Amino acid sequence: MRYTDWEPWAHYPPPSQPRKVKGGIKAASQRGSFGENWWSRRWIEVLESFDIGARLQRGRSYARHGQVLSIDIKRGKVKARVQGSRPQPYQVTIELQPLTESGWKRLAEQLSKQALFAAKLLAGEMPREIESVFKEVGLSLFPEKSQELSTDCSCPDWSNPCKHVAAVYYLLGEAFDQDPFLLFRLRGLDREEFMKLLGQNQANEPEAVARVEPEPLATKPEEFWNAKALPPDLFGTATPPALTAALPRRLGSLPFWRGELPLVQALEPSYQNGSSCGKELLVGDKEQ
Repeated sequence: MRYTDWEPWAHYPPPSQPRKVKGGIKAASQRGSFGENWWSRRWIEVLESFDIGARLQRGRSYARHGQVLSIDIKRGKVKARVQGSRPQPYQVTIELQPLTESGWKRLAEQLSKQALFAAKLLAGEMPREIESVFKEVGLSLFPEKSQELSTDCSCPDWSNPCKHVAAVYYLLGEAFDQDPFLLFRLRGLDREEFMKLLGQNQANEPEAVARVEPEPLATKPEEFWNAKALPPDLFGTATPPALTAALPRRLGSLPFWRGELPLVQALEPSYQNGSSCGKELLVGDKEQ
């Protein structure tokens, strides 16, 4: 019998390799640390402080190779699909205890005393001092201990959290970079609801359309049954919109968009071409 047959590690199978996938969510960070803004880095720091071990390293590799197929962030819960070594993707669930309604009201009341906080939040930036405001009202924005996070994965790994959950952790950090209010959603409240608590009107609301009274029907039969000639200024002046891709701009940044260009910048040529074709169809001639 060979000596290697007696070696303890000779009887353990090598670590399984995940199946390669196309179209997965690849981390924007391919080396170094994750997260660009302080709040996303803080999320990663908190998770790494829980001493999860080598699973975090495997999770970073999964995130950077696009093994995570989808992530859905709901109030207090994240649902994700991660491709591992088996044919069927694993189902991952991460839950963070939502704050109570009274807690959110206390927080909004405290934040409303600082106009700078509200201005930064409206601009899509998380004020660095916001953690201290949470603590002043007895709350926490980030989980303070691992028990506040409940995780589950359909993989056979006994570790909890496993490398599949860890991969989702890292991609969530990058999602918070794009939209810090996803942190609030994970704590139980969407952006619009929180801004209402601050007493702010929702931005870019469409103006009310004035009511137009219907034109009465013609009383003479010959006028009723015969259409009148269309006025020459029926359609008014055909001019392109001042702001291109207005609706996508209102959507804001998409957390898991991984195109070569930002979403709005990628859509702008299509909107410009559509505007030009619409004007040509309406006016009836081409611009020289």
